[in-house]
Amino acid sequence: MSTPTRTELAPEALPPIVTPQEWAVAAAELRAAEKEHMRAGDALAARRRRMPMVEFGSYTFQGADGPATLLDLFEGRRQLVVYQFMRGPSWCEGCCMFTDQISELAHLYTRDTTMANVSLSRYEDLAALRERMGWQVPFYSSLGNEFAADCGTAEGFGLSVFLRDGDRVFRTYFTNNRGVEAIGSVWSLLDRTPLGRQETWEDTPAGRPQTAAYEWWRLHDEY
Repeated sequence: MSTPTRTELAPEALPPIVTPQEWAVAAAELRAAEKEHMRAGDALAARRRRMPMVEFGSYTFQGADGPATLLDLFEGRRQLVVYQFMRGPSWCEGCCMFTDQISELAHLYTRDTTMANVSLSRYEDLAALRERMGWQVPFYSSLGNEFAADCGTAEGFGLSVFLRDGDRVFRTYFTNNRGVEAIGSVWSLLDRTPLGRQETWEDTPAGRPQTAAYEWWRLHDEY
C-alpha cells in the first residue's frame, strides 16, 4: 500500500495553540454541541420509524445460489437494507468505500435485519469483486429487471429499507448522495429501519419489539 504524499502546513493553517484551561473550555463547548446534534439525530430516527410504507413489486435477481426473489433477499428476516451498488466494471470507488464500512452482519441479524448489495452489473463480475475485497455482505445482480429504476437510483447509488409482512414486501426508507455517507455502522443502519435499534430508550410506536439497551450486544460469534 502506497503512502500518500504529505503536504506541509504553514503555521497559520494549524489550529491555534492555547493553554490546557482554554482547551478544556473549548472541548466542553464542543461536546455540548455534539450532544445536541446527537439528540437531533435521535429525533430524526424516531421520525423514520413512523414513516409510512409503500408496497413493492416482484423482481428476480441473480445471486450466489442462482435466481432469487426480493423476498428471498430477506433470508427469512423481517427487515432488509439494500445498498444499490453502481454498475461496473470499472467500479465506483465510493460504492466500494461504503461497502468496506459495512459492519459485522451478525449484529444486524440478531435484530431481525438482513443487509444486501444490489447492482445492475453481471453477477459474475460482482462475485469476483466481492471475493477480491473480502466482503461479507451478499451481492445480487438486478440486470434485466426494473428494481433500480423503481428504487429511483437508475445508474446511480442509494440505500433503501424494506419490511416484509408475510409474503408482502414494503419500502419504508430511501436516501442517496451524501445521505449515504454517515451510514455503515450497526447503529446507523438500524436507525434507518422501522424497528430501529429495538431498545427501550427509543421513541418508538407501541407494539414494536424492544429490549434494554446493551442487553442484546454480543461478540459476533456468540449470537
